Amino acid sequence: MDLTWTAEDDAFRSEIRSYLERSVPRDLPKDGDENFAARREWQKKLAEDAWVGIHWPEQYGGRGASLLQTVIFNEEYTKAAAPAIPNSLGVGLLGPTLLRFGTDAQKERFLRKVLTAEEIWCQGFSEPNAGSDLAAVACRAERVGDEFVVNGQKIWTSQAKHSDWIFALVRTDPEAPKHKGISFLLIDMHSPGIEVRPLVEMTGEDLFAEVFFTDVKVPAENLVGELGDGWKIAMTTLGFERGAGGLAQSVGLRKSWNDLVRDIAKLEESGGPSLENASVREKLGRSLVELEVYRYSTLRAISRAAMGEKTGPEASINKLYWSEWHKSFMEDAMQILGSLGRSYDGGPDDVDTARWVTELYYSRAGTIYAGTSEIQRNILSELVLELPKEGRP
Repeated sequence: MDLTWTAEDDAFRSEIRSYLERSVPRDLPKDGDENFAARREWQKKLAEDAWVGIHWPEQYGGRGASLLQTVIFNEEYTKAAAPAIPNSLGVGLLGPTLLRFGTDAQKERFLRKVLTAEEIWCQGFSEPNAGSDLAAVACRAERVGDEFVVNGQKIWTSQAKHSDWIFALVRTDPEAPKHKGISFLLIDMHSPGIEVRPLVEMTGEDLFAEVFFTDVKVPAENLVGELGDGWKIAMTTLGFERGAGGLAQSVGLRKSWNDLVRDIAKLEESGGPSLENASVREKLGRSLVELEVYRYSTLRAISRAAMGEKTGPEASINKLYWSEWHKSFMEDAMQILGSLGRSYDGGPDDVDTARWVTELYYSRAGTIYAGTSEIQRNILSELVLELPKEGRP
C-alpha cells in the first residue's frame, strides 16, 4: 500500500476544513420533516459552492475532483459532523449511474437538480419477493407507444415520502431469463397511479416506505441504457453503494466508539459501569483494534484504486466487515451500559441513552442494505475462495 498525501492534497484538506468550520449549520430542528427541509437548504448551499458531487465533471456542477480529493472531502465532512445531505441516493447512486449510462439529454435534465436537491431521489430496487434475489423483480413496465406503463410494488424504499423521483428496476420482458428481462427506468413520483405508504420502524421513525404503481405512465425517454440492460446497470449502481465513503465510514464508527467511552466515564461518576472494569476494557480494546483493521483495509483499497488498479472484491469485504463490526460493537455497548443503555428515559450527566437504543436498532440494518452479509459472503466465496456455487460441481 502506498498512500501519500501530496502538498496539493494537504492544501485541499485545509480548504475543506476552513469552509466547513464557517458554514456547517448547527442545532438543526429535531422534527423529521423540519429537519429534512433544513438539510435540503444545506445541500442547496453546498451545491452553490460546488461542494456536492465534487468528483462529477464541472459541466454538471462538480469539481472534477480526483479520487483522493473525494476521499479527503468525505473524511473531513464526517469529522466536522456536518448534516447528512438529504439527496444522498441521488448524488451517490443515480448521478454516477447517469454519468456512465445516461444520454446527454438525461444528464442535462437531471444531474444539476440532483446536486441542488431541487429534485429528491429514492431507489426502487427491493420488492416483497426480490430482496437478496434482486433478479426476481416482478414490477412490470409494458411499452405502449412512446411510454412505459408500470404496475407493481417496491418496498423498503428509503425517504420515498420526500422524493420527487425514483430510479427503479422493472421487468420489461417477462419471457426472457430473469437476469435479461429487466430495465432501468426513471419515474416521476408525482405521476398519477403512485401510492406511497410509510413503514413505521421500531424507533417510531418512518424512513422507509412501500411504493405502489398502478398504470403509471412513464415517457420512454426515461429509460436508462438499452432495453433489458437493467441488471448490468444495477450491478454498477450497487457497486457505487457498497464502495462509497469507506474512510469516512471509519471516521463515523470511531466517533461512536469515542462517544461510548465518554458516556461510560460520565456514568461511572454515578455508580454506573467503570472503564477500569476488565471486561469493559477488553470489549473496548478489541473493538478498537478491529476498527483499525477496517480503516487500513479501506486505505489499501483506496491506494490500489488511486494507482489505477482494479479493486476486485474489496467493496464486499469492507461492506461485510464494517456492518458486522457495527452490530457487534452495539451489542457490546448494550452489555456495558446495562439497563441505562436500554432506556429511553435518559441517563445521568446528560447521557443520551435513547441514542444508544436507536443506534442498536439501526446497526442491524447495515447487515441488510446494500447487499446482505450473506450475499457478501457468497460473493467472496466465489471470487476470493473460488468455491463452487451451490448445486454446481
